[in-house]
Amino acid sequence: MCVDRVEQPERDGADAVLRRVRGPGGLDGQSGGDDGVGRAGGVRTLGDGRHEATFADGTTVVTSLLVGADGAWSRVRPLLSDATPEYVGTSFVETYLFDGDTRHPASAKAAGGGSLFALAPGKGIQAHRESDGTLHTYVALSEPRDWFAVVDFIDSASATARIAGESDGWAPELTALITDGETAPVLRPLNALPVEHRWDRVPGVTLLGDAAHLMIPSGEGANLAMYDGAELGRAIAAHPDDVEAALTGYERAMFPRSAAEAADAARQLELMFGGNAPHSLVDMLTGHRQPR
Repeated sequence: MCVDRVEQPERDGADAVLRRVRGPGGLDGQSGGDDGVGRAGGVRTLGDGRHEATFADGTTVVTSLLVGADGAWSRVRPLLSDATPEYVGTSFVETYLFDGDTRHPASAKAAGGGSLFALAPGKGIQAHRESDGTLHTYVALSEPRDWFAVVDFIDSASATARIAGESDGWAPELTALITDGETAPVLRPLNALPVEHRWDRVPGVTLLGDAAHLMIPSGEGANLAMYDGAELGRAIAAHPDDVEAALTGYERAMFPRSAAEAADAARQLELMFGGNAPHSLVDMLTGHRQPR
C-alpha cells in the first residue's frame, strides 16, 4: 500500500464511507491464516479523492493518492473492483534439496544446469538449480481444493508420501526431488483474477502488480509489477498537477498489457499440464504449430 503523503485524519463525517477490506493475508499481500478481523485495518473513503488507510499497528494516514501495491489479497482492491482471486484448479507443492551435486547427485544431474520440466496431463515435477547448488522443486497437481484439504501438511512425512504417490512409477531421480526433500512440503494453491480484470476510474486510487492483475505464475508477474510502478511514476511526472489524468492514462495502458500476459499465462498452464502434456509444451518450444 503506497500513499503520497501523511495528513492528520479527520473525524468521521456523515458522508464518510467505511470500507473494511478483509482477506487471508496481511497488508503486504502475503497469504496466511489472518482473516483480517481486529488486526487487518482497512481503508475509508473520505470523498474528493481522499482516503484514510489504517494499518495493522493502528496508525492511520490520509492521502489524496492511494496506490494498492499490496499483492494478491489486496485490501485496496475492493475500493475499485468486486473481483477476488479464484483457484485455477492446480496447486504447487514446494520442496528443497540442499547441496544437490554432493548429496543428491542423481537428481542434480536430472535437473541439469538450469531448469527441469517432467510433465504429464494434470501433473508435473518442475525443478531448477539455484546459485548455491540448491534444487528448488515445485510439484504441480491439477486437483480441486478438497483433494488437498485431506492431505496433512503438518505431518511432513505423510504429506510427502501422498504427493510423491501421484508420480508412482516415475524415474527415481525425479521422485527423489519430492521424497528426499529437506524442508517440509509447502502447499501453494494457484489463484488468479479474471484475465480481463479492469475497473472504472475512482478518484485518488489505483492498483499495480498482483493487486491489479494476479495471474497464473509465468515468470512475468514481478516484471509487470516493476513496469507498472515505472509507468505510474512516469504518468504522475507527466501530469504533476492533474493526478486523475495521470491515473487515467496509466490504467488505459495497463489494462490491455496485463490482460495479454494473463491470457498467455493461462495458455502456458494448459500447455504444461493439459491433456496433451508434455507434447504440447515440446511443440511450443520447438516451434511446431499448435492445433486450434
